[in-house]
Amino acid sequence: MAKVEAISSCIIRMAGNNANPISRLDLTPCDLQLLPLDPIQKGILFHNPLSKLNLIDHLKTSLSRTLDFFPPLAGRLATTAHAHATFSLFLDCNNAGVEFVHAVAAATSVADILEPKWIPEIVASFFPHNGLSNWDVVSKPVLVAQVTELVDGVFIGCTANHAVIDGVSFWHFFNSWSEISRGSDTISKTPVFKPWFPSNVPDDKRPLRLPWLEQDPPLSSVPPPRLERVFHFSKQTLSKLKARANSEAATDKISSLQALSAHLWRSISRCRYSGMSLDDGREAPFGIIVGLRTRIPLPEGYFGNALVSAKMTMSAAELVQKGVGHAAVRINELVAQHTKEKVIKVIEDWVVSPTLLRRGNYAFVMASSPRHNVYGNDFGWGKPIAVRSGPATKIDGKMTLFPAAEAGGIDVEVCLAPETLRAIEDDAQFMEVFTV
Repeated sequence: MAKVEAISSCIIRMAGNNANPISRLDLTPCDLQLLPLDPIQKGILFHNPLSKLNLIDHLKTSLSRTLDFFPPLAGRLATTAHAHATFSLFLDCNNAGVEFVHAVAAATSVADILEPKWIPEIVASFFPHNGLSNWDVVSKPVLVAQVTELVDGVFIGCTANHAVIDGVSFWHFFNSWSEISRGSDTISKTPVFKPWFPSNVPDDKRPLRLPWLEQDPPLSSVPPPRLERVFHFSKQTLSKLKARANSEAATDKISSLQALSAHLWRSISRCRYSGMSLDDGREAPFGIIVGLRTRIPLPEGYFGNALVSAKMTMSAAELVQKGVGHAAVRINELVAQHTKEKVIKVIEDWVVSPTLLRRGNYAFVMASSPRHNVYGNDFGWGKPIAVRSGPATKIDGKMTLFPAAEAGGIDVEVCLAPETLRAIEDDAQFMEVFTV
């Protein structure tokens, strides 16, 4: 099997022209709840630049200049112990630097990544710091970038501490890096480093104090088998699915994303429970990430985490036996419940009784977003040809959403138990909607 070899590793610091000076950043409830979870791991694949001469040095230099606009990413998380077995955490913007890894996959081509039906295992090696949680890397680099040279391509992957940034801020940084790499002296959207706290966290209550983290049980050294595949849904396919869901539900409120989510939820549950009795009260959980930027609202360019998780369950029998419109209505109602008042109350309640999210198998969860600007990341040699995520948070039932290369489409990176994914591929009801 082809391997990835690390050629070098170094620390990249800000270039010194700090465009947005900041010395410290207190973490918000939205940040802190993610401490025990895995980091964000996303990356993009390119065909070879016309010339690879000085490619690595160019990317190091442009990364350094980009950090001038994102000083928190060059910092370190620091802890302070307090009485009563509590601690506080803040981001020290000390320019300790970002780790940059140069790697080579000498026997791997772009076709080796894109042509197999299932995502090949080597993709996991395109990402640094695998197997570590956000808490594990306290005092270590907040961001680690890895540039992997393929036979005829380049993969740029990043691992970022999810207790510091969410997907919106992650792609904001990636977009800015590509702008600087193309030769710009500035970036088109300036990050805003004023963290948002609810009204029950005045200035003198910051940073928030938390009970010392209880360690999760150690994960098995041999994880359960999983397969991953990218399913593409074109703009036309999504339009038809949306129309079908709204027609079945006799409404016009269901969005394309909600219709797609319902289709995936029903199809995977049907295949996962195939051959089992659904009359035993078995439940089918559903989880989704709800963004808060437009709900609170927060300023354009807000840096940090601005999200809450939303969950519900439906009986497996009800989900499978009723149509996609029925499931889509439930998803629509779940999202609609998260008004400005509701999400602020959730965060205020968290401050009173903080709980940290835990790793686990949620059976079905939708993550990331098709609204991120992925294919606009031109580093100076053309747009990406594909996007992939790393092994972090990969559980049976994880759906990672990306925009498709063509406008209006959505790609879903599906992670499932092998028997479930194979059943999905043989399921006519699912595949009739899937666009090759």
